Amino acid sequence: MDGTTSSAVRRSVETPSGRISYLEQGAGPVALFVHGVLLNSHLWRHQLAHLSDIRRCIAVDLLAHGDTEITPDQDVSVTANANMLKEFLDALNIEQVDLVGNDSGGGIAQIFAALHPNRIRSFTLTNCDTHDNWPPEAFKPFLVMAAAGGLRGALEGMLADKSGYRSPQALGPAYERPEQLSDASIETYLRPLVRTEQRTRDFQRFLGAFDNSHTVAVEEKLKALQAPTLIAWGTDDIYFDVEWSRWLADTIPGTRERVEFEGARIFFPEERWPEFNQALRAHWHASS
Repeated sequence: MDGTTSSAVRRSVETPSGRISYLEQGAGPVALFVHGVLLNSHLWRHQLAHLSDIRRCIAVDLLAHGDTEITPDQDVSVTANANMLKEFLDALNIEQVDLVGNDSGGGIAQIFAALHPNRIRSFTLTNCDTHDNWPPEAFKPFLVMAAAGGLRGALEGMLADKSGYRSPQALGPAYERPEQLSDASIETYLRPLVRTEQRTRDFQRFLGAFDNSHTVAVEEKLKALQAPTLIAWGTDDIYFDVEWSRWLADTIPGTRERVEFEGARIFFPEERWPEFNQALRAHWHASS
């Protein structure tokens, strides 16, 4: 069986870090999916739809993303987001998860796993922030633009003309086939970031807090992480080279398998979801 006849449900829960929004589908052991910058829980829609026959799949909206509600000026760094994940699981009375991370969410997942290894049933990392490899060179122009005050204009421009999002100057290089990403998905990703001036300021603070010292700091704890780990990496990623998949596999002693998706780019969980879901099923089965 692949998936269920149910559909994902949008929920939220109060935590010390804010009212955290999330999508949930399925029943059974919990799989927690963590997205990256500019996106939200929508990234994982194909995992929720097609893995919910074997897992209670939960995709969270990070601080300063999606429908999650936070207070002005609170910490939104990657470590703050990792702390939020603990609070989120505590609020839902969830003890252990199969943790899956992508992009900035992969860095956040590493911090969470390093600090709370007892909460990890299994671990999966895809192309993501790792050690000192971020922010990636290809993303720095966006950070410079945001710091110079152009963030809201850029987001509104991409919402007005969705081809801008898909362009080589924006998020086009994150996809193998950017032309196949729907206008509706772009709307789902970006609209929450401009819903109010405060939400845009929160997101700008998230970008301004990019500092790889957060992931470098957990290296020694990663070297002690025994959770069964899958490293799945797209080989055609301009942001995070495949060498970092090898670094993670060499660093995390619980690594069971490292797989490469030939020609795939950073958001391959969205584009190559049948292959990725198959790898997740096999990993979870072997880890149970």
